[in-house]
Amino acid sequence: MTEAVQEVRAVRRRPGAPGGSRRPSTAPRPSAARLLWALPPVALLALVFLYPLALVVQQSFQPDTGGTSVQPYADVFASEAFREALWTTVWLALGSTAGCLVLGFALALVIAFVPFPGARAVSRFIDVFLSFPSFLITLALLFIYGTVGMANGLWTDVTGAAEGPFRFLTTPWGVLLAEITYFTPFVMRPLLAAFSQLDTAQLEAASSLGARAPRIVRQVVLPEALPALAAGGSLVLVLCLNEFGIVLFTGAKGVTTLPMLVYGKAILESDYPGACVVAVVNVLISVGLYGLYRVVSRRAGA
Repeated sequence: MTEAVQEVRAVRRRPGAPGGSRRPSTAPRPSAARLLWALPPVALLALVFLYPLALVVQQSFQPDTGGTSVQPYADVFASEAFREALWTTVWLALGSTAGCLVLGFALALVIAFVPFPGARAVSRFIDVFLSFPSFLITLALLFIYGTVGMANGLWTDVTGAAEGPFRFLTTPWGVLLAEITYFTPFVMRPLLAAFSQLDTAQLEAASSLGARAPRIVRQVVLPEALPALAAGGSLVLVLCLNEFGIVLFTGAKGVTTLPMLVYGKAILESDYPGACVVAVVNVLISVGLYGLYRVVSRRAGA
């Protein structure tokens, strides 16, 4: 009798046996209702974004002669205009990013650690500045440093000269200045957030040990700011690679970036396959750098 009871209990303890213990499911299966709720936003995303992008990619493989070919890519890559535009885009983006990192770090240090009246208002203005369109900053620079701007007008009034000396705004250096002016707050915002989390006891301890301000910045503040600098710099680099309004509104002659080349081929030359090829290249570069930005932002906790 005892042996029979033990056998019955052993059978009941087996997984899946009647009355036996069952293992809880570790991964809940998505219900059909959840999948149905997910379909509308996915379909809208595919219709609004993925479908036009697919058309651009498709057009890049369809030359004007008809058929499907990689000839548009061969023609674009072999052209001197594309190589110059690619080089101009890269060096302007790298130069603007470097300038934004240096200027943004210096301004963020002043706002965060140098007490002065209105520091909080300046910090809030940075958030508002991020919503400004890029062409607005370019127009402001044109009013100041343009050919008939305030600076040249003041120079001609004082010296009596026929023309003013400030003509750099229509050169690549003018584009560089405009991009640094506009994108610097994009570096300052994560830096100010990182500085707000910095333990002031470290600064006080370093100061009590006789460390001067440059050494404190180099050995205490900068290591804490590196993740925020990397995240802000990556974002600025991506934005500068795709900037169109600043280059267009400065009217810089001889400054052709990849977005400007897309505009020129599509609107001025009616070379739609070539414009699509340049657009695909620009998208690939931007997506790659955006992936880098996301990795850096995740490590920085942004």
